[in-house]
Amino acid sequence: MNVLLRVPRAVYRGMVWLANSPKTLVLAYAVLIFVCGCLYSFFEGKTMGDSLWWAVVTASTVGYGDISPHGWPARIMAVLLISVMVLLVIPLITAHFASKLIVDHDAFRHEEQEELKDNLRQVRRLLEELAAREGIISPGTAAPPVAPSDR
Repeated sequence: MNVLLRVPRAVYRGMVWLANSPKTLVLAYAVLIFVCGCLYSFFEGKTMGDSLWWAVVTASTVGYGDISPHGWPARIMAVLLISVMVLLVIPLITAHFASKLIVDHDAFRHEEQEELKDNLRQVRRLLEELAAREGIISPGTAAPPVAPSDR
């Protein structure tokens, strides 16, 4: 398989895994805030407390403006942080909660669907046998023969 096709599929599978695991999603959010806070502290020479505050405010897209990056490395990191939060993390959190709210509790489970399919196959087989015995259709055919008046 082409390497260019593997990367998007791996990213997609990772996003699905992340979206279906709330604990992992929260952990990813916390790690993202912590790493960006540390990098901001390094790039801008701010205290760790101010840097974490900046990361939380920036990630939540509130942007109070009390702390903002001045150097280009920190600005680029801010763009990446905002983009990842707005395009990935927040939609994944929203999708997770929406999927939990939309669940149809009356829907059949997979096992129930398979049981229904098996039952329908048995009913069809019995109907075909009965119709064959009665001379309505020949065994193994799904449709009745054409009546002489329909020819």
